[in-house]
Amino acid sequence: MKNIFIEYPKCSTCKKAKKWLEENNVEFIDRNIVEDTPTIQELTEWIKKSGQELKKWFNTSGLKYKELNLKDKLVTMSDRDKIELLASDGMLIKRPLLISDKGIFIGFKEEIWKTHLKR
Repeated sequence: MKNIFIEYPKCSTCKKAKKWLEENNVEFIDRNIVEDTPTIQELTEWIKKSGQELKKWFNTSGLKYKELNLKDKLVTMSDRDKIELLASDGMLIKRPLLISDKGIFIGFKEEIWKTHLKR
């Protein structure tokens, strides 16, 4: 499986993560989270494989998250509705995402990436 790097090109954390991947010779397919938003099927599979709580997949510092008042609304939503919401707008998804056979990484934490990707 080839690594899939899902980013928002204007995001400074995404830029750092992409630079790290390139400097460490990690091959990846680059995917723009807004132009090619993950589908319901992809998100369902990745969330399950990640072992992370669904709420970790939301970009809680994003404008769209705040505009929609999701902090309060998510509490009463079903998991299916949450995934549909994420799939409806890439700006709601925490980024960058790295989908790899070595794991699913949400956000860029260099130490974690180093541990798992440079084996």
